[in-house]
Amino acid sequence: MIKSEKGQATVELAVSLVILMLLLFGMVDFGRILHSYLSLEHSGREAARVISVGGTNEQMKETAFHTSSQLDHNKMVINVSPDESARKRGSYSTVTLNYEIEMLTPIMARILPNPLTLTSTTVMRVE
Repeated sequence: MIKSEKGQATVELAVSLVILMLLLFGMVDFGRILHSYLSLEHSGREAARVISVGGTNEQMKETAFHTSSQLDHNKMVINVSPDESARKRGSYSTVTLNYEIEMLTPIMARILPNPLTLTSTTVMRVE
């Protein structure tokens, strides 16, 4: 039988605090990924809309950057097909946005690729 239980609460706190901190930072990473993905989807739709109403590639990029103001624009890659000269009324244009986001939690960085590449593809008919 143990005569003293001094330190038991400290050990329990240390074990449970590690688990709680991993859960907390995992939720923060998940929230950052979800927010970035939703922002990327919104920007992709807005950029595709600019293309579908006859806008130029430069106007489309400006719209994509403007609607995704909380994302780092240096990490965003925008691809458009077909080219401006090949867009005809009634055809379809595709806007693809890629964005890399880095994990904050070391455990998440081992589970998921780091940086994680998010992709948003939007197809709209040219009006």
